[in-house]
Amino acid sequence: MNKAVKAKIALEDGKIFSGVSFGADGERCGEVVFNTSMSGYQEVLTDPSYKGQIVTMTYPLIGNYGVNSDDVESNKLHLEGFVVRECSRITSNWRSQKSLSQYLKENNIIGIEGVDTRALARHIRLKGAMKAVISTQCRDDKTLVEKARNSQGLVGKDLVKHVSCQQPYYWSKKGSRKIVVIDCGVKLNILRKLAEMDCRVLVVPAGFGAEDILKENPDGILLSNGPGDPQAVPYIVVEVKKLLGKVPIFGICFGHQMLALALGGKTYKLRFGHHGGNQPVKDLKTTRVAITVQNHGFCVDIDSLSKKDIEITHLNLNDNTLEGIRHKVKPIFSLQFHPEAGPGPHDAEYLFGEFINLIENFKKVKT
Repeated sequence: MNKAVKAKIALEDGKIFSGVSFGADGERCGEVVFNTSMSGYQEVLTDPSYKGQIVTMTYPLIGNYGVNSDDVESNKLHLEGFVVRECSRITSNWRSQKSLSQYLKENNIIGIEGVDTRALARHIRLKGAMKAVISTQCRDDKTLVEKARNSQGLVGKDLVKHVSCQQPYYWSKKGSRKIVVIDCGVKLNILRKLAEMDCRVLVVPAGFGAEDILKENPDGILLSNGPGDPQAVPYIVVEVKKLLGKVPIFGICFGHQMLALALGGKTYKLRFGHHGGNQPVKDLKTTRVAITVQNHGFCVDIDSLSKKDIEITHLNLNDNTLEGIRHKVKPIFSLQFHPEAGPGPHDAEYLFGEFINLIENFKKVKT
């Protein structure tokens, strides 16, 4: 048996957590956050929205059902590091193709196990998400803390350019409606859901111009999820402003934040963010509560939105933060959570149907 390689994660406030490596060797900086999901670790690893972050899983045993080639949300792993209490050496699932440890090593992602993840999550919960460094190379605590403090962090940093596609491409060429997806780090299940709803899906890079999008004659536009600070990508917001009212628009997570900025709103950084598959969200119209998947560290300021033009549609029941908006006149709505994700319940899938209804109603008005 190979000798265990010691590893550490150091936070900018001086807190140090030790463990052993079960992934790749190296050293990476990122914002440390915690995710409360009990499963879905492969979706977390491949979610582009985790670019720039070191993810701590609060559930104590991770990796027990292995990894397969189907349960991915993009074509690569994007996070900076992965922290767990215990990485299972047994993979018990008929779909498993490799272990979690092998998966991280092949994709050059650092993983640490043996960490007191309860203590780390509690620390973040009390002190807030913060800059950190994860390392299998450096043993000196002071050096690691200094590296964490000197790292850039997420505020004001454009991470979208690292995860967006470089050229337009069709995800699906069949369907009665054409949807253009502005890719800020889109999860593949969003594209799958649109294709399932009889949509031709054209994916374009985040910097794609509004004029070029309108030349495609789309029936609808979807602003995708993505990583980091929405205020760091003003070039996208400028183009979104040009699209308002011309085509039905649906925003998800980062796309919701960009849409709010385009409508004159403001965003702010949450203390420790929402990351996990058990976030309760209330639909204010129906009063129904959905259990949702979320992954965001920034949020739209409710008070910054014009109540004359914008209706608040959803609220987070944990902290009463904004989870959804709808324009009162223009064919626009958006959600902070992920309706395409199914953490067990599929409570939010119906909102893709709302997007299709918005498109069909807009067509009737135009004719």
